[in-house]
Amino acid sequence: MKIGIDVLGGDFAPDANIQGAVLANKELPEDTRIVLIGDEDTILRGLSSLNEPPSAYDIVHAPDVITMDDHPTRAIPQKPNSSIAVGLDLLARGEINAFASTGNTGAMLVGAMYKINTIPGVIRPCITTKIPCIDGSESILLDVGSNADCKPDVLYQFAVLGSLYSKYVFDRENPRVGLLNIGEEESKGNLLTLSAHKLMKESDEINFIGNIEGRDLFESKADVVVADGFTGNVVLKQAEAMYTLIRKRGIEDEFFNRFNYENYGGTPILGVKGNVIIGHGISNDIAVKNMIKHSFEVAKSGLADKINKAFN
Repeated sequence: MKIGIDVLGGDFAPDANIQGAVLANKELPEDTRIVLIGDEDTILRGLSSLNEPPSAYDIVHAPDVITMDDHPTRAIPQKPNSSIAVGLDLLARGEINAFASTGNTGAMLVGAMYKINTIPGVIRPCITTKIPCIDGSESILLDVGSNADCKPDVLYQFAVLGSLYSKYVFDRENPRVGLLNIGEEESKGNLLTLSAHKLMKESDEINFIGNIEGRDLFESKADVVVADGFTGNVVLKQAEAMYTLIRKRGIEDEFFNRFNYENYGGTPILGVKGNVIIGHGISNDIAVKNMIKHSFEVAKSGLADKINKAFN
């Protein structure tokens, strides 16, 4: 198996990405190969500084960088030699099994949709995050930012995509699906959640348990929590802020330490034909290592193929 990593993406590139790749290489199975995609001289210097042999990796030269300031829809065609564009091309040709980046999220989303293609039947690909629960388990929240405005059928598809992700990557045989809302009652919510609730309740594709309130997110009431990307992103950023505040207060707590983004690394784009994983832009070497390891888990599970089969 080959896992591609964008060396030039993220706030702390290239050092954090190269260091994270070296750490991941020590923990992945021996038959797994990490493919470093970026400026070749930069990669070789980085490996040399860590006393790491270049022969332990595949190196693909991609000298250009898509920055956070580049426009997502224009960046890919304007910078075909960028690490993101080259990585997606390698994935599209089947030369790597997964591609991960902490770079421009919009460019990764747009590039994945046009170079890898959306799975037929999927209206909107989406991204997720893990939510730590007080009992030690984890839930999945989606969408968390890629689709700010949604229609009811899109939320319904998020429920299906999240269920497949939970089942095949996290081994939840019949994942419970909850709809994030302002009350548990069916009558609560806005036009979007009321209509989405009806679609989910009438479906036999998912194990829908009803509405989930914000205060229930960390209580393990659902394995998959569905929201539009605007709401999901607000929840995600609030959870990140709470972790930061707790650390600033000098509080050390086992549960709240699980909110550290470093532990999760990245999340796949659900609904595209290949395994494309997006990491946090501020990722350090530990976060990059975990992003690469999760990319391996996603590729090993055959998630993209199983979603494609479920929708077709």
